[in-house]
Amino acid sequence: MISRSSLGRITQLTSRQCCHQPASRRGLAAAASGSFKFQTGEAAGVKVATRDIAGPTTTLALVAKAGTRYQTLPGVADGLEKFAFKNTQKRSSLRITREAELLGGEVSAYHSRENLVLKAKFLKHDLPYFVELLAEVAGKTLFTAHEFHEEVIPVLTLHQRRLLASTTDLAHGSAHSVAFHRGLGAPLHVLSPTLLTKYLTEEAITAYSTAAYAKSNIAVVANCASPEELAKWTGEFFKDYPTSREVTKLESPASKYYGGEERIPHGSGNSMVIAFPGSSHFTGSSYKPEIAVLATLLGGQSSIKWSPGFSLLGKVVSGHLGVTVSTAHAAYSDAGLLSITLNGSANGVRGASVEVSKTLKSVAAGEVSKEDISKAIALAKFRALEAEQEVTHGLELTGSGLIYGAKPSQMDEVAKAIGAVSAEQVAKAAKDMLTGKAAVSTVGD
Repeated sequence: MISRSSLGRITQLTSRQCCHQPASRRGLAAAASGSFKFQTGEAAGVKVATRDIAGPTTTLALVAKAGTRYQTLPGVADGLEKFAFKNTQKRSSLRITREAELLGGEVSAYHSRENLVLKAKFLKHDLPYFVELLAEVAGKTLFTAHEFHEEVIPVLTLHQRRLLASTTDLAHGSAHSVAFHRGLGAPLHVLSPTLLTKYLTEEAITAYSTAAYAKSNIAVVANCASPEELAKWTGEFFKDYPTSREVTKLESPASKYYGGEERIPHGSGNSMVIAFPGSSHFTGSSYKPEIAVLATLLGGQSSIKWSPGFSLLGKVVSGHLGVTVSTAHAAYSDAGLLSITLNGSANGVRGASVEVSKTLKSVAAGEVSKEDISKAIALAKFRALEAEQEVTHGLELTGSGLIYGAKPSQMDEVAKAIGAVSAEQVAKAAKDMLTGKAAVSTVGD
């Protein structure tokens, strides 16, 4: 049971007024109220950003530059994610669960190749409680041995089994490894049981968390929150955080693309990923909007119900019965990977891969109609804007941009860049891919 004092604490946090103003808070850069533009600033040395749009609920995220690219030992990023919302110095995991439920909130955590994200969704007036909770989870988790062995390791093992059964997940992980080797090429999840038992311990996760959650390594980002309130509570609850000078800084060398080929035998299906160098995300160092247009032009999956769609690969692969194809672009801070995924029978995937090569050559030669280019630009613009508007993706992307010292991702600028792409730029992008070395991963027969 939660004591009356605990519930009283929640009520007090929620009802606090502006009687306490942290001296280390810097005002957020102004934007129009209700705008989808992020307002940025700093509070107690922590970068903050928010979109103050109308709505009764708020989504809050603590973004840390602590994905698998930066992990010091195999599996520590995954382990740190699984320890989120466990026992802390102030609260037990049961108390965290009960308090979040009483407030009608949702809490979760996930990691990507570059970031680890703690996320909370709640009623707007409960912002003080959840800012304090994320600060506590990031800075005061106990990392107890019994939780590690009884809760974290079993979950990691089950997740491992699921991934090993998926040929598509294995092929995508392999393609990243072949493309980048280290850094972005590090496995998103540890697939070897030996690595879990050899390197992953509660002590290793504790050490990694200290560097991962340092002030210079995190950003607090919100959707539908007042800039003043976010800065106020961030300044109060994050003021005792360690700075980068007090901890080991997490670093990764600049991404370098290699390319190559890997074949993995598997008895549960057939998947092939053909990948090429792509673009960084908008806030990154090597943004190329034409890559997003090329990805939608190649496509594979229709965006219109009962229609085969306009995508080039969707048309050419339709003759291979049982084969599915899709094109995706993974954007990172200093690199990207455009990947074409084929699934189906061994013979079907083999035949479809030949069509993929022919299609890329036709794009490079400029043999694509202006109408298809226009459709691809429109769809790329829509998907970029949709991703920016979608809360989870937008918060992580903005937080990542702030941590890397760049700028928050602003959807109007993204749309403008994609809208200015020409057919010549798309053809050149395809030609550059063909003259380079692809990263090919085949899983199955």
